[in-house]
Amino acid sequence: MFGPDIPTVNPAEVADGDYLLDVREPDEWSAGHAPGAHHLPMMEVPARLSEIPTDRDVVVVCRSGGRSAQVVGYLLGNGWDNVRNLAGGMHGWTATGRPVATDDGQPGRVL
Repeated sequence: MFGPDIPTVNPAEVADGDYLLDVREPDEWSAGHAPGAHHLPMMEVPARLSEIPTDRDVVVVCRSGGRSAQVVGYLLGNGWDNVRNLAGGMHGWTATGRPVATDDGQPGRVL
């Protein structure tokens, strides 16, 4: 979908030690996110690059994979070589049975 230049990982292949970077909007994050994920809305990425690790694998996620692919491309262009796009985004995450959490402990959902 985004070409061979955007590295991608399937949800089932995300390792426990991977840094999961969720670039969705605050309302999407609040509705539900992957446990242990780090929230950094897409439009804030350029101003907050220092928060994104360079020393471990980073998996970028959005709702369906479009925004996260753009962020992966941006990071690759700015020197990161450890970033991958989550195939299918949060929809792909939940389709493989991976859990969804909320900050208030309520059942999570993907908007």
